Amino acid sequence: MPEFNLTNHFLIAMPAMTDPFFAKSLTYVCEHNEQGAMGIVVNRPISLTLSELFAQINMPLKPTELEDVLVHFGGPVQTDRGFVLHETSGPWQSTLHVNDKIGLTTSKDILQAVGEGTGPKHLLVTLGYAGWTEGQLEQELADNAWLSVPATEHILFDLPAEERLTAAMALLGVDFASLSDEAGHA
Repeated sequence: MPEFNLTNHFLIAMPAMTDPFFAKSLTYVCEHNEQGAMGIVVNRPISLTLSELFAQINMPLKPTELEDVLVHFGGPVQTDRGFVLHETSGPWQSTLHVNDKIGLTTSKDILQAVGEGTGPKHLLVTLGYAGWTEGQLEQELADNAWLSVPATEHILFDLPAEERLTAAMALLGVDFASLSDEAGHA
């Protein structure tokens, strides 16, 4: 299979995807290289709010507009660990720069900044991430488990979680309801 890079792309789960972690999911690919890929599911809010998360980690959350923002299920790997997908700004200790506009940070300093009201304006907090070993994502794409499309910050940060999958499908000009559970190759 030719080498390609899906960093900064959305993965749209095909209707035949039966894995409960990924069925009807939209995943943002943060890194894709010869060693594998990692991403964050961006359309699965859980019942934990940012105010509850900050209380659990004994950190104040001063911007009241963030109190009711929901944390997301980011994927089945390291579900006890927080990941902050954000517009890049600030000197965070552990940031993967996806591109010049988006970063993924795992260090506590970004949460401290968010709690103080000095963090990034646009962010998505998740527990866990999605990971693929070398060649695994490429095989899943060949097996028609996913559609891919270049990602947009608008879908990531401006739309409610329940609208993100439909909006990503619209980038392809496809309606999710029109997709078949069965796929083939020409």
